Amino acid sequence: MALRFMTLPAVLTALSITAGYVDTAGFLALHGLFTSHVTGNFVTLAASLAHGASDTAAKILALPLFCIVVFGTRLLRFRLEKSGLPILGIWLTLQLVLMMIAGILAVRYGPFPNADAIPAIATGLILVVAMAIQNAFHRIHLANYPPTTIMTGTTTQAMLDLADLFHGIPADAKPAVKARVTNLLDGIVAFALGCAASALIYAHYKEWVFVGAPLLGAVTVAFYLRETMQKAST
Repeated sequence: MALRFMTLPAVLTALSITAGYVDTAGFLALHGLFTSHVTGNFVTLAASLAHGASDTAAKILALPLFCIVVFGTRLLRFRLEKSGLPILGIWLTLQLVLMMIAGILAVRYGPFPNADAIPAIATGLILVVAMAIQNAFHRIHLANYPPTTIMTGTTTQAMLDLADLFHGIPADAKPAVKARVTNLLDGIVAFALGCAASALIYAHYKEWVFVGAPLLGAVTVAFYLRETMQKAST
């Protein structure tokens, strides 16, 4: 029943909401740290250095950590695929556990007036690991669907497709393009909903915003299990 207003599978919609939620929470509560958006950390790190701010440790560490996790996720996938285990389910569960740990740290030690304090760095980097895993497993297992974490490319492709439809394309190509642009726009809307929810919760509850991330992770795992059981029964 949930998320039926979206054409995307429920897991993809939940992942897009999660990405928007976690990225916004990190930016607001951890002094401009983007947990799933590498480009953003380049910009905020440069801004911090230009202004002489001290909130740079997590931003400096985020990029190499992100790279290591994506690299490791790929290698671990090669090992897991030989075991016959549900690889995507393992990634989703691991992401949930990491977001739970980050939420506990945030509630225990937050708010974070100093982004370079150990608890703040730990919370941020654990979320970077969680979102790096999401970036990686999407490319590996869900590559036929729009990215859940990077909206620049998604928005660009959606506008290109809309322009093609406006200009006119062969009739036999229209169904595929329309389906793709619908999925792209749904992904953008889901990401935006996550951002909005995170900002609203942060405005009222500060560090408690991070509790929402594992809740979204639990919903995603539940959707995954439901879809897996549905496929098994058909």
